[in-house]
Amino acid sequence: MRNGSCEFVLDDAAAGPDELVAAALEPGSDVSWADGGPVRTCRRAWLDTFDWRLYRAGLTLEQVSGRGFADLTLTGRDGEVLATERIGAGASGVRWPSLLSGLPSGPLRELLEPVVGVRALAPVARATSRIDERRALNAEAKTVARLAVDRMSVTFPARAVVPPRLSLAPVRGYQGQADRLGHALAHVLGISSGSGSALDAALAAAGRRPADRGGKGAEVQLTPAMPAPVAMVAILDALVDTIEDNVTGAVRDIDTEFLHDLRVAVRRTRSALKLAGHCLPVGLARRFRPEFRWLGDLTTPTRDLDVYLLSLPGMIAGLVAASEADLVPLRDYLARSRAAAHRDLARGLRSARFARLIREWRTELAAVRPSRKDQTVARLADGRITAANRNVLRTGRLITAASPPADLHELRKRCKELRYMLELFGSLHDPARRWQAVRELKALQDCLGEFQDAQIEREEIGVFAERMLAERSATAATLLAMGEIAAGLARRQRHARSVFDLRFADFAGPASQARLAALARTAAA
Repeated sequence: MRNGSCEFVLDDAAAGPDELVAAALEPGSDVSWADGGPVRTCRRAWLDTFDWRLYRAGLTLEQVSGRGFADLTLTGRDGEVLATERIGAGASGVRWPSLLSGLPSGPLRELLEPVVGVRALAPVARATSRIDERRALNAEAKTVARLAVDRMSVTFPARAVVPPRLSLAPVRGYQGQADRLGHALAHVLGISSGSGSALDAALAAAGRRPADRGGKGAEVQLTPAMPAPVAMVAILDALVDTIEDNVTGAVRDIDTEFLHDLRVAVRRTRSALKLAGHCLPVGLARRFRPEFRWLGDLTTPTRDLDVYLLSLPGMIAGLVAASEADLVPLRDYLARSRAAAHRDLARGLRSARFARLIREWRTELAAVRPSRKDQTVARLADGRITAANRNVLRTGRLITAASPPADLHELRKRCKELRYMLELFGSLHDPARRWQAVRELKALQDCLGEFQDAQIEREEIGVFAERMLAERSATAATLLAMGEIAAGLARRQRHARSVFDLRFADFAGPASQARLAALARTAAA
């Protein structure tokens, strides 16, 4: 039931829709069918982010296009229409994939923004529908309901034909008669109640499932008794899958999250090779660590500029003396620099070196074989989590009020290594216990991240100012506004430093450490 309407699906082996619909009318029934108008043909596309944020939130965004128009409709989990927007068609319409900035301002965009964020929307399925409508008339020849017969052919992600779908919608004031007609349709042999959406039906016909690609991927499922090399190969295979899944989006510059997720997978790979690479064949980690370091370095300039551009609106909002217009030259400079960095990134990701790295890495992982002498992944996880935690505690306890920013940055790296170990071996732990164990770690990481980001951004804004002066693209007002931003960053950094001692004390305290120790013991149990 959607908005008072009834949804049905015709069985594959059933008779045609006309015969089945006619069979719903019992002899002597006071309801009859009448033509509802000419058959309509429309093009349909369902839109979502690469990591299916809308679907995971119980939302469906559909574009229906006809001659000269394209309508976007956002529906909720129960089929309720939340917002609609006409966006034009053809050259005047939105070209997918597109960021939300490509949509007109209005209720639809406002509802999408909290869910979609910085990700782009792109078609996850396309289809063409031929819709034949009928009117249900009562004894007084008044329309009590409308029945739409949808014959849908999927064109993407694979060509397929969907069994015809029926939608019975009541006319206001005749809900009772429409309900009786819906009950009769549900009891016709060959007609089944429709439980899924049109998107679900299109994907099922194409042999796909929602959320079966994109993002960081599913967590690798490990078992405690699994040999450590087998587990490491499973983890590293999943990470290289994530790297490859995000390459096209990063090269095409669809949205900034493709590069971010690629970088996270590279960092996790490097941490796994550093902290658990001894479980792999001799020399394998040593051979590939420099190549993954090269890949990480390749992605850094573009990502750093992404972060600055994404944080710039917040910096502008904090201006007191300067105005947004004063920072237009800075925004333009960052955009030019980012475009140049992305060209280098795309060249690297298309290079023979990158292709060779992925190909040879997969070949070497496929050749790994366990032996009877191998330790279990549970013991490996216990040892690596314990060692990573010890490194965090040792590094953090050396930090004093006089410690330079580099010391806090070093602690941040040790925290990331511990976090990655908890995530990579996460399936060995109870999810609730793991969540509790990482709460204080995440709070400490957030504090260190705020401190480090402010430090880097302060240094970078000085570099930007020097380069803009050299190329004569900075006005006096722009330089003063950049100085105000630098002052704001200094305040942010001082605040982060002021709460660091408390955050580290919480993490290093008995309760947090007991949870981490219990987590490691659980993995090895």
